[in-house]
Amino acid sequence: MTVKAVLFDLFDTLLIIRKNHDFYRPSLKRMYGFLYRNGIEVPIEKFQAAYEKAREQLYAKADANLEEPHFNIRTALTLNLLGYNCGDSSPLVKKASAEWCQEFAKYVFPDEDAEFLLRGLCNKYKLGVVSNYAIPECAERLIEKYKLTEMFGTVIISGAVNKRKPSPEIFDRALKELGISATEAVFVGDTWDADVEGAKATGMKAIYIKRRDERPVENAVPDVTVVSLKEIPAVLSRF
Repeated sequence: MTVKAVLFDLFDTLLIIRKNHDFYRPSLKRMYGFLYRNGIEVPIEKFQAAYEKAREQLYAKADANLEEPHFNIRTALTLNLLGYNCGDSSPLVKKASAEWCQEFAKYVFPDEDAEFLLRGLCNKYKLGVVSNYAIPECAERLIEKYKLTEMFGTVIISGAVNKRKPSPEIFDRALKELGISATEAVFVGDTWDADVEGAKATGMKAIYIKRRDERPVENAVPDVTVVSLKEIPAVLSRF
């Protein structure tokens, strides 16, 4: 096998999210505050209940086809459940989602080895990102913030294409944009199901980076398991 490309998951692979969903309550509160100041005058408890119901309703339908509705759709549905008629393309909805993103970003920081690793690899391989996140603009902004943009030939975020890992479609899109076949690519990610299972089903080699104790998935057997990004160049040379 000749490796021509390395694709990465983003969150908890290259960029680390502070654990235990610490971002959730502050992000929800910031979005709510913005909406309250702009005429959505409901108690925060009622807003949170509507938000969680909207999320549940969306993913009850989306899960069957591994879809990823853009976060704006979730925001709009939340407002609809509260009796406010707003579409997902309305400026109010877009700005509310952006407020969530601004707060979420405070809980994300780069792995200490990420930039060094990518700069070392980008002259040898085509690089890309395939990540699950419902606000693609937020993910792209974080990549830019940490000066990683120039190293990637493609960045595919699930919320932009309405497909999420482990769907083969999101991996195939990245491979097509890089102009390579699955057998020429390696995927690096931190989850058994979305990352390892998805990459292997697409035909790629998979490197699993162990970030937490996670129960293995029967059909997700990584080619290599690492505990640090620093290990990846040596693994790639063995492929």
